[in-house]
Amino acid sequence: QEQLVESGGGLAQAGGSLRLSCKAPRFILSTFSGATMGWYRQAPDKERALVATISGGRTTEYGDSVKGRFTISKDNAKRTVYLQMNNLEPDDTAVYYCSAVTASGARYWGHGTQVTVSS
Repeated sequence: QEQLVESGGGLAQAGGSLRLSCKAPRFILSTFSGATMGWYRQAPDKERALVATISGGRTTEYGDSVKGRFTISKDNAKRTVYLQMNNLEPDDTAVYYCSAVTASGARYWGHGTQVTVSS
């Protein structure tokens, strides 16, 4: 069973919205609540880049290009992290990957979900 399972990607028009979800079904509650969860994205011919992270204490960090448009949040009880993406732009087109870094330093990645924004 996968460590991180993403869902919610798809096709949107510029100016539209999508919500990504990432569930960590194998994390026990204490592991998930203490982990730094995040979203990264990789566009064709580009390196993987930070989108947003949320720490165990719910401190958030955003990439410059998504500030003010994207919001990361998490529900510890559901072991799920969300990425609400508003006012989407064609440059947001990429494969979005969920990431987890546990308190012990272990890093996990999801398989990715495609987001395509049409102009």
